[in-house]
Amino acid sequence: MAREGRPFACLTAYDATTARWLERAGVHVLLVGDTAAEMILGFQRTIDMPLPIALALTAAVKRGAPDTLVMGDMPFMSYQADESEAIVNAGRFLTEGLADCVKIEADASFAPLIAKMARAGIPICGHVGSKPQRAALSGGYGSAGRTPKEAAQIVDDAVALEKAGCVLLLVEAVPPEVTDSIMKATTVPLIGIGAGTACHGQVLVFQDLCGLTDEPPRFAQRSADLGNQIQRAGEDWVRRVTERNIGGESYVMQQPQVATTVKPQPAPKT
Repeated sequence: MAREGRPFACLTAYDATTARWLERAGVHVLLVGDTAAEMILGFQRTIDMPLPIALALTAAVKRGAPDTLVMGDMPFMSYQADESEAIVNAGRFLTEGLADCVKIEADASFAPLIAKMARAGIPICGHVGSKPQRAALSGGYGSAGRTPKEAAQIVDDAVALEKAGCVLLLVEAVPPEVTDSIMKATTVPLIGIGAGTACHGQVLVFQDLCGLTDEPPRFAQRSADLGNQIQRAGEDWVRRVTERNIGGESYVMQQPQVATTVKPQPAPKT
């Protein structure tokens, strides 16, 4: 699709049921993001995503959408501390998690690790620009690449990651000019989130798209209002239970079968 100039759509997904419906909708890529820490587990930060749960959720999404490209998001500290451990963990996303590729937040310093992952046969998507796993260093989530120096560094990071072996790139929360520069300097498909419209693909958090978050980011325009619909459905259920009018059909007792006794016939007279 990237070669043909056709934009492809990506969304996050964290369970098999949602993945099944998104595959039916024609979404091309499903990202099992570490945003599950916030959206599913109720944490305030993405860095609280446990690796075993990330693997389980990724496998669930692939089972729900077997014909869709599924990308597993490597959680904080699953690849930063030790290269050997990082390669093993990335491989687990392909085997246990059933993922088609793995995403890591990276800059040019991760190029040697990515080269080793690629050598092992692991397809990698390099995430540049704003990196939520490093939000603590800057005091919280925010944009990136808004000065010429920052913009140039992000482009350099993207180039280094592609040269190291990344088969995809993702850029988050940067001005469109930075995206344009990455597109000119690299050849692999580029996915954007809050990075303008020029990218080959676009990704959003499913809950932001569907109106399930109270304060979505500025770049996320809702396509539905599922939050209020869920609330109304819950309120309707409370009312029906209170009124003892839950609807549906009740089960019916089976009628007991009456046993019949066959009387023996008298022997014929001779």
